[in-house]
Amino acid sequence: MILRLLIFFSLTLPLSAATVTGRFELKDSRDPSVRAKANYSGVVVSLSPLDSTPNLPPAHATIRQKDKTFLPHILAITAGTTVDFPNEDPIFHNAFSNYNGQVFDLTLYPPGTTRSVRFTRPGVVRVFCNIHASMSAVIVVLKTPYFAVTKKDGTFSIPDVPPGNYELHVFHERASDATLRSLVRPVTVESSALELPAMSISETGYLQVPHTNKYGHPYPPAKDENSIYPGGRN
Repeated sequence: MILRLLIFFSLTLPLSAATVTGRFELKDSRDPSVRAKANYSGVVVSLSPLDSTPNLPPAHATIRQKDKTFLPHILAITAGTTVDFPNEDPIFHNAFSNYNGQVFDLTLYPPGTTRSVRFTRPGVVRVFCNIHASMSAVIVVLKTPYFAVTKKDGTFSIPDVPPGNYELHVFHERASDATLRSLVRPVTVESSALELPAMSISETGYLQVPHTNKYGHPYPPAKDENSIYPGGRN
């Protein structure tokens, strides 16, 4: 009788989740941080379940505006997440996106204030500032909670992945759609840690196109804000 109970409980206990790890390397890059410093950060790696539809509870994330820079530059979130855009600079900012990932315009707002956007559907959202042409960020909105962004050395770790069948997807802002499609592959996760083989992403064919302001016009010459920033940053 005791043996039967032990067998019953062993069959009904859920399998434990796994941590999926791996590493990406960027190839054929003209970016100075990649070529000189081997900086392979900013690759978004996600696992889309093939056996079920994951629950995506509401979440919050933040992109700071500091020293005329969006921080972080790459943000991965699930659909339904609200992102705050606090202005931590001593000047005004106007974060916006006019790409089809999700169009929004936070309009001009002063230092020490914040505004928010809720991202409702999966896609890639490219964010700019209507005042400062050098500012940019990318928000990757996912329909799965199983994702990670690579560190400087190219490694990533996706925790708490339930056993099952998945499809691996990759996003890198300087890779072509064809390159990213070629990296899609099936992944089977069991109730133990899974280390994926190392992969590389070629930046061949990437061309950086200057973006316009929110009105579709070229940016005017930058104003001199050196007096605002310590050390004359602009």
